[in-house]
Amino acid sequence: MRYTEHTLLMPCEGDVMLGVLCRPEQPLGRGLVIVVGGPQTRVGSHRQFVLLARRLAQAGYPVLRFDYRGMGDSEGDARDFDAIHADIGCALDALQQACPAVQTVALWGLCDGATAAALYGGASDARVAGLCLLNPWVRSPATLARTHLKHHYTARLLQVAFWRKLVSGKLDVVPALRALWGAVRASRQRGESTSAALSFQTRMAQALCRFPGPVLLVLSGNDYTAREFSDTVSTDPHWRGFLQRSGVHRLDVAGADHTFSRPSWRLAVESAVLDWMGSIDQ
Repeated sequence: MRYTEHTLLMPCEGDVMLGVLCRPEQPLGRGLVIVVGGPQTRVGSHRQFVLLARRLAQAGYPVLRFDYRGMGDSEGDARDFDAIHADIGCALDALQQACPAVQTVALWGLCDGATAAALYGGASDARVAGLCLLNPWVRSPATLARTHLKHHYTARLLQVAFWRKLVSGKLDVVPALRALWGAVRASRQRGESTSAALSFQTRMAQALCRFPGPVLLVLSGNDYTAREFSDTVSTDPHWRGFLQRSGVHRLDVAGADHTFSRPSWRLAVESAVLDWMGSIDQ
């Protein structure tokens, strides 16, 4: 299907955000909003967001990709991923105003863009029909340390080159042991904040557990962020039962890096998103 691309200027709390809408000739009633993670723009690494938007638009889905405030070509002060709730809401408004056929929207995000989408999805915006989350960001000093212990240090112990360096004396043992001990200490830290406010990881878990719609979870096979998420979901009690929900579908892309930089990885993601969009009930 043919599509056109339009620049949208979207007001948000006194600032103006810039977005690009891929609008099909005959748009379906479900659209997609790409929530950018920082520091990135609406283009995405390797033009990933551009290519995804165009492929979905060819299938009839209107897609809006935008720079939230303080990022790219949008006005405003720089802000973190957990402070763009209003930005996402204004993007949904702009998509519906520019494409009145759209009744429901799926949110798509990579890394902390996925986390921002999840936090918004747990709110009360009934327009959000589904969440597509790629390598969601749940990092804390403890999760990073546990991931390094489980994946990095374990892998090194299985490497012949490591033992050769150790036996030959080419490995400086003292700094290595200090780094290992530091990782062990950090891994034992509590992930929850000691203040009255909940950590973003806990708020994210709560948001996803109460989100009523379908969730597509896409994880790279060669990425620490994805491994942190998998480890956190399997051990943190706040995430208990999330992966077993009937509406949660998980796709693991073997060997893929964080941004799915190879064409084969990107195409696998695009195909999965396209199939998933078709499965969401209107």
